[in-house]
Amino acid sequence: MNNKNFSKRPLLFRGINSAWKGTYFLGTKIKLDKDDLISKAKKQTGLNDLGREFSDEPVERMLKSINEEANLHPAGRFITRERLASLISIRLRAEYFFKKHPGILEQELYPAWIIVGLQRTGTTKLHRLLAVDPNHRVIPSWEVINPMPLNLDYMPSGGHEDPKRLKVARTSVKAVELMSPGFFAIHPIDASQPEEDILMLDVSFLSTTTEAMMNVPSYAAWLETTDQSPAYEYAVKLLKFLQWAKPAKRWVLKTPHHLEFPHLITKYFNDVKFIWPHRNIYESVPSYLSMLTYNYMMFSDDVDERKIAAHWVRKTGYMLEQALDFRLKGNNGDKFLDIYYKDLIGDSMKEMGRIYSMDGGLNPALVESFRQHELDHPHRKHGIHQYSLGDFGLTEADIDRHTSHYQDFMKEHYGRK
Repeated sequence: MNNKNFSKRPLLFRGINSAWKGTYFLGTKIKLDKDDLISKAKKQTGLNDLGREFSDEPVERMLKSINEEANLHPAGRFITRERLASLISIRLRAEYFFKKHPGILEQELYPAWIIVGLQRTGTTKLHRLLAVDPNHRVIPSWEVINPMPLNLDYMPSGGHEDPKRLKVARTSVKAVELMSPGFFAIHPIDASQPEEDILMLDVSFLSTTTEAMMNVPSYAAWLETTDQSPAYEYAVKLLKFLQWAKPAKRWVLKTPHHLEFPHLITKYFNDVKFIWPHRNIYESVPSYLSMLTYNYMMFSDDVDERKIAAHWVRKTGYMLEQALDFRLKGNNGDKFLDIYYKDLIGDSMKEMGRIYSMDGGLNPALVESFRQHELDHPHRKHGIHQYSLGDFGLTEADIDRHTSHYQDFMKEHYGRK
């Protein structure tokens, strides 16, 4: 990587891993096993019911791939165990609350604006701007990590922020600062700001989160050919809990993962509009590959930038194909609004006006709130993220090989790449 300041592992993090690995002969290597994880989650929560929809196969396939292919360092194994046990705990708590408050699942899901652009196309900036609107329900980072309350006596109240879950999120932010301080120049993490809703899919162990953090090719290949309906169906249940906990008018969600599954979004959600941010593909792809490299380094010492590029350039093309296949059928194109990265960065209020034309237009008070948010969260607040295709042994021709249909679509319809 050209940007050695961002990619360098902190000395303390390297020291912890080295010392820990040196004690493996004493039996300190963390075990990643399905039954152990479920047992750990049940012990932590005091609950036993994972629900009728819970399936062992996704967990087993993920763990097999992690254990055989990911080559995690000690801290990576620890983080993975805690993360997966937490996902199972969330599922246990969800089933508890669904039984305790059956009215939760009887609600209609709110209408949704869903941001589906590729990674590094301005999706985070757009998501966090839209979150300023009090009519919008987003999922802040502390709630993404723990969508289900830790307190089983929980009832909705006026003060929505949960101190216990907020503390967990802030601890996670500090951990990322320790392991990869340069990551914040790529993707600023804030415990109170909205994050991707992909964790709502993670609790079914059917999402691309794991392959975005480590080398799990067999799990990724299986996932791509597996029906994701159970994950989306359960995600809707979790969203119904969240809107019960904090009511609003509309969901505003975002994750690039949804590019692959717009047909499932329209199947399981109610009134949906897709907001699709775009950016020059030769810029967005290496930017994301850079982010992935930092992700992988938090879990493994065996990080091959070119292997990451080979996997994700193809995957990016596949996601775009799935989205276009859906968009170009019938009247599906009417469900999409396009936003361009340079326009969003150059004149965000103009772009917000285009979005709010779907909802009667902007009002002055909201414009002022958006402007204040931008003053409080300036572009490149945490530094400049540097990257290039050459960092990953790529040329524009390599990108074209997998994204030509998307590029042709953008040129034909919008005169842009």
